[in-house]
Amino acid sequence: MKRMIWLIVLMISVMIVGGCGGERTAQEGAYQVTDVRGTVVTIPKKPERIMTMSFDTDGIVLGLVGPDKMAASSVILDDPDSSNVTHLTKRIAKKITTPTVEEILAMKPDLIIVPDWGSIEQVANLRDLGLTVVVVKGAKNIADVKDNVKMIADAIGEPGKGTRLVAKMDAKLAEIKAKVDKIPQSERKKVVLLSLMPMYGGIGCAFDDACKYAGVTNGMAEAGIHMGQTLTKEMLLSIDPDILFLPSYTNHGQIDVKAHREKYLGDPALAPMKAIKNQAFAFPREGYLYNCSQDIVFAVQEIAYAVYGDDFRLGKDEHLSVVGDN
Repeated sequence: MKRMIWLIVLMISVMIVGGCGGERTAQEGAYQVTDVRGTVVTIPKKPERIMTMSFDTDGIVLGLVGPDKMAASSVILDDPDSSNVTHLTKRIAKKITTPTVEEILAMKPDLIIVPDWGSIEQVANLRDLGLTVVVVKGAKNIADVKDNVKMIADAIGEPGKGTRLVAKMDAKLAEIKAKVDKIPQSERKKVVLLSLMPMYGGIGCAFDDACKYAGVTNGMAEAGIHMGQTLTKEMLLSIDPDILFLPSYTNHGQIDVKAHREKYLGDPALAPMKAIKNQAFAFPREGYLYNCSQDIVFAVQEIAYAVYGDDFRLGKDEHLSVVGDN
């Protein structure tokens, strides 16, 4: 009887150990990320169907693992007026704008990246449905972008790629700085961005930060105008920029961008401004200018090119990537 009891106990012990061992095997590929809101997110394994809720975070994922691991991408990235990665997004079948929770669920993503400026109300619902969601910063400067690159790389199980991609950003910024440092202070220019977004361009936005790296004075910031404040014509006249950055985005012909420009260029009250008197207008490529992925470094270069010329020239579809790097 004692031997029988001992055998039963032994068998139960083996079953328990075996069960625990199976649980460890199922979880051994799991890892955790603490997102920008302090939520500890458990990711069962490296994701194969990644979805993000902004074109900037799409760009980061494209630079880390490429389009083949993306369940969808922003429709904006298909517009050559707004994107520097159209050649990559052609390989992604599903394009999105602001999908509902039901639409997201139907796409079966195994990782969702959400910036903290949008779709936040969906995060709890998505998590309640069992989806893995990581919230990152809505980047307002280059430092924020670097933080997002690292966090997204951690979330997709590729921290080393995040480190390498940030290193590429730093290398490009150092290259630009070496050229900017040669420009005498007396030759530095003041610009104003006449964005289609009337409250964009002041202190606290990515454009303002990029101007600093480009050796350009952002006239709105110099005047104390913050992101979220509207630039009035009276303010613009007082700033008196050397160069006006004019928009080119048409949303596939749906926006009359010429009419937007003419509101300023055709106003007699603004005629005394240096930029208008000298016809000093520039049209920075918006695929770079509004970019808050790792390619924000090309926004810096594009600003410098628009103001200081060919020393800063860059190609049409420049994109920082570690996909395929050893």
